[in-house]
Amino acid sequence: MSAKNDISTIGISTGGGDCPGLNAVIRAAVKSAVLKHNWKVIGIQDGFEGLIWPDKARPLELADVSGILPRGGTILGTTNRGNPFSYVTTESGKEITRDVSDQVIANARKLGIDALIVIGGDGTQKIALDLQRKGLNVVGVPKTIDNDLSATEITFGFDTALHTATEAIDKLHTTAESHHRIMVVEVMGRDTGWIALEAGIAGGAHVILIPEMPFTVASIRRYIEKRLSIGKRFTIIVIAEGCPLPADMQKNYGEERRKLPRFGAIGNLVGQELGRELKREVRVAVLGHIQRGGSPSPFDRILSTRFGVAAVDLVARGEFGKMVCLRQARIHSVSLEEAVNATKCVDPSGEMVLTAKATGVCFGDS
Repeated sequence: MSAKNDISTIGISTGGGDCPGLNAVIRAAVKSAVLKHNWKVIGIQDGFEGLIWPDKARPLELADVSGILPRGGTILGTTNRGNPFSYVTTESGKEITRDVSDQVIANARKLGIDALIVIGGDGTQKIALDLQRKGLNVVGVPKTIDNDLSATEITFGFDTALHTATEAIDKLHTTAESHHRIMVVEVMGRDTGWIALEAGIAGGAHVILIPEMPFTVASIRRYIEKRLSIGKRFTIIVIAEGCPLPADMQKNYGEERRKLPRFGAIGNLVGQELGRELKREVRVAVLGHIQRGGSPSPFDRILSTRFGVAAVDLVARGEFGKMVCLRQARIHSVSLEEAVNATKCVDPSGEMVLTAKATGVCFGDS
């Protein structure tokens, strides 16, 4: 690929799950590339699939990004099933998995792309790292509502998802209190509890359940019974989708859990068991993809814009194989190897958890 002084065309792709702020990154990168460097920009449609099938690629000009700052989603489309190192196709009625990474790099060259800005979470950045190792000039931008990338203090999309989840908890308070019910709210987060923890604190939840802290239904039941004894007739429980089935539910629900999808089931199972144990009505709300949608918050718009400009600056300096990040409120960069090295998990002994416990929040731990 080209040396840093020979850049004339860059590509931009969005991979993995969508989230608020993607369009803001695209807008900032296009405007910076065109206005600051006079580069040509090519939008890669549907993640890496746009390089597997290059007819999906299209030029991005200033007019194409006009007005997209407040829009959720991504104008380029995205997918979490387009891994070029393990691409699944159907041939003669059978699923075939192939490595098409060489084809992706060849297609990028045919399109005249000197460097590719890849916007995505850990899975997308791992693919970007592998493509970088094979000769494609890549710069990464961290994206996930889960906020689980260890190389950056925060990812864009998280703040908006946090607002959405908090608003939902706020609304459930009034109906839970009116009907004297237990409400279980399941939020996203994959294998980490950042959304559950922070939305739970912000929304005044009474119980917060996260993957990093094993819990039991018995502990939650005792906590609810204690609330009842002092006249508190309703309880709000926030649970992260990645929570494993608690030990005291394995016997009755272990087989059922194994048959259910990886995410989107734990809230219903815990709610069902609490209702059986307490002999009370329990209602479950699974927020799901509602958390991914909507207009990005002002914080996410600003962070996305900063990331987009910083990514273009990395390309201009020839600093490939890196990802932009936020550290101590300033934009920095790290190697892609460091970016995907570890998952950022909630510290059970950290300040955030201790703050919640000090205000009476139950985490279901003994």
